[in-house]
Amino acid sequence: MTEPQSADPNADQIAYWNDKAGETWARLQGLLDRQIAPLGARAMAALDPRGGETLLDIGCGCGDTTLALARAVGGEGAVAGVDISLPMLQVAGRRIEAEGLTQAGVIEADAQIHDFGAETVDGVFSRFGVMFFHQPEAAFANFYRALKRGGRLAFVCWRPLTENPWMLAPLSAALKVVPAPPPPTDPLAPGPFAFSDPDRVRTILAGVGFSDIVIKPYDLAIGGHDLENALLLAQKVGPGALLLRENPDRKDAIVAALKETLQAHLGPDGVFFESATWIVTAHKA
Repeated sequence: MTEPQSADPNADQIAYWNDKAGETWARLQGLLDRQIAPLGARAMAALDPRGGETLLDIGCGCGDTTLALARAVGGEGAVAGVDISLPMLQVAGRRIEAEGLTQAGVIEADAQIHDFGAETVDGVFSRFGVMFFHQPEAAFANFYRALKRGGRLAFVCWRPLTENPWMLAPLSAALKVVPAPPPPTDPLAPGPFAFSDPDRVRTILAGVGFSDIVIKPYDLAIGGHDLENALLLAQKVGPGALLLRENPDRKDAIVAALKETLQAHLGPDGVFFESATWIVTAHKA
């Protein structure tokens, strides 16, 4: 693994994902993968990985998508999972080793500025890993440079919070107990909803040279956890969890409100909420 570079424009994100956030995602890897894996699978199908290809997995986290891509390209291919979070990459590395997928590896680096070489990869993929760049234009220019002629880009990103009950419902539950936080000062700042505007995504991709840009909505109910694990996730991940961390004196009341909301969405196969994403594809001409 390589060390993150100094004076990095994404220094705040590097600090964030190497502290409690990265540790939380690493600890809850199995639950989180189960929740969002179907969304990543849809984007991966759009990428259409092929045997023998060389691929980048941007924001690979704990390696779930890196493993899937490595299986798709086979022993003659190569997949590099790239992330800034050492806690999650350590999980990814162990999972790769356990499966014996020698065609896969991980790189601890900021993909916005890391040198992947010129025209070295057949495809660039990401499952919710491209919305956290301080300078997204620079990041996608870097990916464009790394792609071979005719190379493919595919990723999945969130549509607005208001269209994502799986995050909005726990937030609304917490807001029954505590006041709403101030609105973000910069809605385009790095974060889960930074790419919720498809026009912005299209402008960024076209601006660095990508062609055949397609942005399709994808709606799917996600979850499938029992009530206990769904409640655990709601307390640790998402905007509802943020309010819980910011109001520790109201923890019991917030948790009770979260549990009531989750219970209302509990069915025979677990707790499910609707999700709303964009599946984005493009090519390097």
